[in-house]
Amino acid sequence: MSKTTIEQIRAFASTLSPWAHLATVGSDGEPDVVPVHPCWEGDDIWIMVGLDSVKSKNVGHEARVALHWQVTESGDGVEVWGRASLHGDIATKRRLWNGVFDYDLNAFAPGGPDNSPDTVFMKIEIDRAMLMRAYGMAGIDRWKR
Repeated sequence: MSKTTIEQIRAFASTLSPWAHLATVGSDGEPDVVPVHPCWEGDDIWIMVGLDSVKSKNVGHEARVALHWQVTESGDGVEVWGRASLHGDIATKRRLWNGVFDYDLNAFAPGGPDNSPDTVFMKIEIDRAMLMRAYGMAGIDRWKR
């Protein structure tokens, strides 16, 4: 197995769907999986979330999360595992609002970064990742921090 970099994982993920499925675990021990639109900033992933959403509450209980990008018709995919934290401070919101996300955040929070108190951002610091070609049958590349 060749040495895979996080840059290679990020580049491969960018060829897939903009949608991924986020897995979290609640205080009741039950898993929850939801579709999200993650965006990369360097080696980290950011997701816009509601402050009172299930995913935010779950991350408040258990920081460990996983993401799985929707696979292509040929079965290519990316999975990442890491630790999530929530960020709702104005400085972070302003920085992320313009430049990190590849869609218009105002469509979901019309108050913008300064007037959307129920909108926060989930940061995922990746511990490990893998990219799979043809559901892994044509190869799996792994990365670990």
